[in-house]
Amino acid sequence: MKKKEHKNKPEEQEVELTPEIEEVVLDENALLLARVNESEAAVREMNDKYLRLSAEFDNFRKRTLRERMELTKTAAESVLLSILPVVDNFERALDSIEKGMDFQATKEGIVLIYNNFNDFVKQNGITEIEALGQVFDTDLHEALTKIPAPSEEMKGKIVDVIQKGYYLNEKVIRFAKVVVGE
Repeated sequence: MKKKEHKNKPEEQEVELTPEIEEVVLDENALLLARVNESEAAVREMNDKYLRLSAEFDNFRKRTLRERMELTKTAAESVLLSILPVVDNFERALDSIEKGMDFQATKEGIVLIYNNFNDFVKQNGITEIEALGQVFDTDLHEALTKIPAPSEEMKGKIVDVIQKGYYLNEKVIRFAKVVVGE
């Protein structure tokens, strides 16, 4: 025996479609289908734009990396071309020493080479860190040792420079190695 199920829902009634209602339903379906097609087209278009933009960015990144590598190569080239005259002068000085030329002339030649090289270094933005007699600063100096200060005013100051320190355009590229008085 089957029990009859009672539902609290109202029973669905069949509605007979009149030609007017059928036309409205078809129009709404056509409108919904058109909107779906428009949305799908918009999604395809956005996806295509995204893929193109992604590929364009990837190409830009690769091109920029390649240009940066080329720039570093050419930047080193200009520095090396500037240093070649100093190398030539050193070769002349070595020839002069081997030939046993005048000691004083050789010394003057080496001093000229040193000055030439210092000018080259300064033109490329390198400057020396002033250290001797200055207050010890860990941002600029590296203390190798401490010794008793020769005078009271030299306590905490640099009494000797073991190795000079240098800036490259206001950035420390090598700390000065110093001896500090205590």
